[in-house]
Amino acid sequence: MRVRTTGRVAERLWFLGREESGVYVLEGDSCSIMISAGMSYLIPDILRQLRECGIDERRIRKLLILHAHFDHLGIVPFFKRRLPELEVLGSARAWEILASRRNIDTINAFSAMVAARMGMEDALAAYDSVWRDDVRGRTVGEGDVLDLGGTRLQILETPGHSSCSIAAYEPEGKTLFPSDAAGIPYGDTLITSGNSNFTRYQRSLEKMSRLPVSRLCADHYGYVTGDEAAGFIDASIETARSMRSFMEDAYRRNGSVEGAVEEMIRIFYDARSDYFLAEEILRGVYTQMVRHVSAAANPAAGALPAGAARGSADG
Repeated sequence: MRVRTTGRVAERLWFLGREESGVYVLEGDSCSIMISAGMSYLIPDILRQLRECGIDERRIRKLLILHAHFDHLGIVPFFKRRLPELEVLGSARAWEILASRRNIDTINAFSAMVAARMGMEDALAAYDSVWRDDVRGRTVGEGDVLDLGGTRLQILETPGHSSCSIAAYEPEGKTLFPSDAAGIPYGDTLITSGNSNFTRYQRSLEKMSRLPVSRLCADHYGYVTGDEAAGFIDASIETARSMRSFMEDAYRRNGSVEGAVEEMIRIFYDARSDYFLAEEILRGVYTQMVRHVSAAANPAAGALPAGAARGSADG
């Protein structure tokens, strides 16, 4: 079952934000952790929801970045400035990305672009959410365990959606936080987004398929429970296979990356006109994906030209 409404997910676990972009708070005996960091315009919603849900903000001592795309770390600067003792955690590659002035500028620009698309400019302007050079944190990677007291999170490296993607797994509740390393549960469909390297994206799905899952907590469009959660990664694997075949066919049909991408953009927004991403950003994502799969399908032609990183901070 898919749930888009914010509030309690399970004992000690909360979904906050908005349906198109959310974060999770997992409470332990020793402290709480915020998992993922959504869009920057979520700040007023999250502050209100923390109060309404009775979540003690002072116990949130960790914030886990699952990857360094603009729509998954928007609230980090605000909460780090609001809670100076907050420990921000991310992969080694994520911290490399966030050390780049160019990437920071892209994150801020895309945050403003999507806030405008969603009619949330006022929410963005009311808080100091801009990324600057004052956010520091700790590196986590494959096999690390975050002990919150009474519950723990295991870290898995899941590259492919981005070069810096990680997932978190809570074995006690069989709860998986894959971010966009798994399919995105939009409506009654799944959206595949192997932005950085589609082949590695598919390998990461295979890796996560070995985990028993009772709850899958996505960053976009809510969380999934029950039988659908148990089969969600397998469904994501099949959707990724179909998407790869479609991209290869679109490339052959159009004779160019650009032509294939324009066909994909048209089909996507015809079916999902309310999707939160601006067309310019999605065009960059699709360009990168088609470049990869077309080059992999035609290795004799060599690598296609680079330069399609507009849809992500890490390319």
